[in-house]
Amino acid sequence: MTEEAEQLGEALAAAVANGEREQLRTLIEGLHPADLTTALDGHEPEVAWRTLAELSADDRAEAFGYLDPERQIELAQHLDRRQLAHVFRYMPADERVDLFQRLSPEQQDELLPSLAQAERDDIRRLASHEEGTAGAIMTSEYATLAPELTATESIERLRREAPDKETIYQAYVVDAQRRLLGTVSLRDLIVARGSTRVSELMTTEVIALPASAGRDEAATLISRYDLIALPIVDEQERLIGIVTYDDAMDVAEAEATEDFDRIGAVNTLDTSVRAADIQLLYRKRIVWLVILVFANALSGTGIAAFEETITAHVALVFFLPLLIASSGNAGAQAATLTVRALATGDVQLSDWGRMLARELCVALLLGITMAFAVSLLGFVRTGPEIALVAALTMVSVVVLGSLLGMSLPFVLERFRLDPATASAPLVTSLADICGVVIYFWIASRLLPAVA
Repeated sequence: MTEEAEQLGEALAAAVANGEREQLRTLIEGLHPADLTTALDGHEPEVAWRTLAELSADDRAEAFGYLDPERQIELAQHLDRRQLAHVFRYMPADERVDLFQRLSPEQQDELLPSLAQAERDDIRRLASHEEGTAGAIMTSEYATLAPELTATESIERLRREAPDKETIYQAYVVDAQRRLLGTVSLRDLIVARGSTRVSELMTTEVIALPASAGRDEAATLISRYDLIALPIVDEQERLIGIVTYDDAMDVAEAEATEDFDRIGAVNTLDTSVRAADIQLLYRKRIVWLVILVFANALSGTGIAAFEETITAHVALVFFLPLLIASSGNAGAQAATLTVRALATGDVQLSDWGRMLARELCVALLLGITMAFAVSLLGFVRTGPEIALVAALTMVSVVVLGSLLGMSLPFVLERFRLDPATASAPLVTSLADICGVVIYFWIASRLLPAVA
């Protein structure tokens, strides 16, 4: 939060505490709802609600949508049934059902009778889709047109429906059974002659997605084809909702956050990092760290296996941290690039062979360059024999780490597991274990038994 937002929040809290409604209205006049909710972050629910209550119904519902999920629940628990129902009534359909699903069963049962029948039916319909699917993030607030309408009639209909729709810039053409026939843009309707039929203007090559498809697939299609919204259909190809561009970006952000969590060997948080308490952060991080402790213990086993070589050539220990760190870093780089490429669809499983050959070439170049650097250091510190061992090991471990980091995400993808599980700490630990064994094996072969 910026200093300006903090100052605004303090001024709003003071106005509420002193009962200065005029001052409160002056402070929030012309303020964007997103900026207002930021300023209210951290203040008591009473302060937040008394401030939001000074907004119009539409602005209040919009501001409510900008609140973090945890903050929404906190505020919803502070409101009575009538106040909460009033907020629900003006919220967009997709945001409304998201908030509804976060409420406790008791709150849901108490709220539903306060809503209109159409709103209750819409919430139940949208809430019926499985979490993580395109159906779970779609909205029912879209504009439809019949193919026989003229451009003039269509514009008039869109004008009437505009206040209740998420977007009218793209209208969906459906038949009597609501089967999706095509789309028509508002621009095409405006520039066409008034008597032109929608069937003559519409585009029939429509990109649509089943409600059961993954939400990440919806975000990918919207990004790839630069869509304002993506139509969602049921098994009979009937239009049942749309996923808008802003919702797709929210999905992309959430998916990226999950990937970064897994890359960092952290189980996905159910809340923001700022809102997470010590116990939650501990639980989400401890599992992988304990697993990696046991994995790294194998490095000690590898060192113990070459105890005689280490005793004879103590100078080998000087290069050990440098070499295994280089192996882990190379593997982490390759894994991060591959996980991201798989997540964005830039590469597919079928690309593994081609990418493996390319990664081998890149890793060799990297390893040789790094080996040259470490050999210079070795000549100065330990002499030519150990410098040669360190240089050969550097090439080997960088190649191994890079290939391991690139291949592991493909293996996980092949078995329908999340490639992000091939996190940097996991790849680094595996590369470290292999690096230790390779280093001392080469040393035991090239160096004499007695120093």
